[in-house]
Amino acid sequence: MALLARILALLVVTMATVAIKLVPLDMVQDSFNDQYQGCGPAMTKALPALYKFEFQKNPLFAKTWVKAKAEWRKRGSHVSPLVSPAQAVAVMAYTMKHLYKEFNAAVHVAGCSRQEYQNNFHFKMLHFLLTQALVTLRQAQNGQCHQVYRGVRDVRFQAQQGQRVRFGQFTSTSPSKEVAQHYGTDTILQVHTPLPIRNFFGKMLPIPPFETFEVTDVNREGSIHIPGRASCHILHFWGTLKAGIWEVQEGKGRSCPWGGTVPVPSWLVGLLERIWRRICGAGG
Repeated sequence: MALLARILALLVVTMATVAIKLVPLDMVQDSFNDQYQGCGPAMTKALPALYKFEFQKNPLFAKTWVKAKAEWRKRGSHVSPLVSPAQAVAVMAYTMKHLYKEFNAAVHVAGCSRQEYQNNFHFKMLHFLLTQALVTLRQAQNGQCHQVYRGVRDVRFQAQQGQRVRFGQFTSTSPSKEVAQHYGTDTILQVHTPLPIRNFFGKMLPIPPFETFEVTDVNREGSIHIPGRASCHILHFWGTLKAGIWEVQEGKGRSCPWGGTVPVPSWLVGLLERIWRRICGAGG
């Protein structure tokens, strides 16, 4: 019986090990990570046209947006420190079940080609509003950082010393380590972020896809030290594998061209073209 118990225990450990997926950290070059610097007013002007088009092309987004708007009103229609009700509703929509998974999957690959961005990325409105909301919330913090966590199940990340990396999506974190561990304990990221703990995101705070990091040390136990620079903020991350810890510091009217029947003004087509060209160039 003792031998059988040891064999069963070994099988359990083996199965658990096989279930763990090793994911390389890199710059996620295919992700869409624009910050809309210099084109915020133009994108704001484009929102009504995007609203009509993307609601037609993306039923899940349309349904979730209606629910998010109702929930936002139920909670008192609070806006400050955000600059518009649309930003507040976008934040509410992001936190709702199902949408964030499909949204992040689209963000992760929307920068791979002009065709993918224009024809298949039907979250342009949400991406813009959520990005602007995060920028606004960070500015309201005046550089003050808070500690948050992210738990990941069945995944361990791989990175090399000196490597620059990004998450490539809106990566959710929680101010509670216990809450984060409900989502997984194979990898735990401990994050110091200038986002306020209590805000429209409720229990979850997202790290935007444009933040950049640099791996500075990897030891035998898998401990990784990562400082980097992005935007004007500093983040400190500690990602814990079962065998070690990561430390991360961030420093670092005509026919629609995407198909469908909703007319899109020519100026909007030009705006989205300019955004895409920036992504292909320096980014940001």
